[in-house]
Amino acid sequence: MILLSWWDLLLGASLLFALAALCALIGLLSMTQRILIAATRAFVQLLAIGFILKYLFFQSHPGLTLLMACVMLLAASYEVLHQQHRRFNGWWGFGLSSGAIALSSLPVAVFTLLFLLQPQPWYAPQYSITLMGILVGNVMSGVALGLERLTHSVVQQKNALEARLMLGHTWSETISSIRLDSVRTGLIPLLNSMAAAGIITLPGMMTGQIMAGALPVEAVKYQILMFLLIGASTGFGTVLAVFIGARRLFDQRERLRLDRLT
Repeated sequence: MILLSWWDLLLGASLLFALAALCALIGLLSMTQRILIAATRAFVQLLAIGFILKYLFFQSHPGLTLLMACVMLLAASYEVLHQQHRRFNGWWGFGLSSGAIALSSLPVAVFTLLFLLQPQPWYAPQYSITLMGILVGNVMSGVALGLERLTHSVVQQKNALEARLMLGHTWSETISSIRLDSVRTGLIPLLNSMAAAGIITLPGMMTGQIMAGALPVEAVKYQILMFLLIGASTGFGTVLAVFIGARRLFDQRERLRLDRLT
């Protein structure tokens, strides 16, 4: 395994600084700011998590592992809420995203640890935390895209939806096409990455293991397993968030309630 120095990371960062400078030259000052902020956040967050994981791996305590998983879920839920242009009012906004992410990623992670990887102990942070990070990150993207598409489409097609309700359609029939399209939108990034894997791109987890010295075939096995787990958790989470969110947009009298969105 080739160890990287801080100087190596600085040289790598110079490429991103060059991109930020180019955006400033062509007039995209807002994009320059976003690039620099995102890069700084990634550096600080990854550096911090490196020291945290080192401590957690040494302690190997189930309570600390569960606490870390909860922090991941809460942070992902906040990001989903933050990325939506229109979101549900009150606790529904945060509860919908956090519930969908937790109910789809936690069962898949526990199933994988107990029956597939089977580390000793089963909650070993080296496996459980890294697995949760992969699953939660992908479910977060699917849920965010699905809910954003759902709320945007409902607001845009408000008149058509209300016309269908007046014609006697149920709320489920009225929003059926939008609901399915929202789920499809949430799954597009995942399906694209899976379809391109091995031919167009080499997934990050696999390349990281190979560069760290793992045998290519073993790295491929892990990558295939991750794709299967990510696909299941992202699909379940996106469907759950979109279907519950769609129901929330109608009341008991089957009236469209856009006042429930900010």
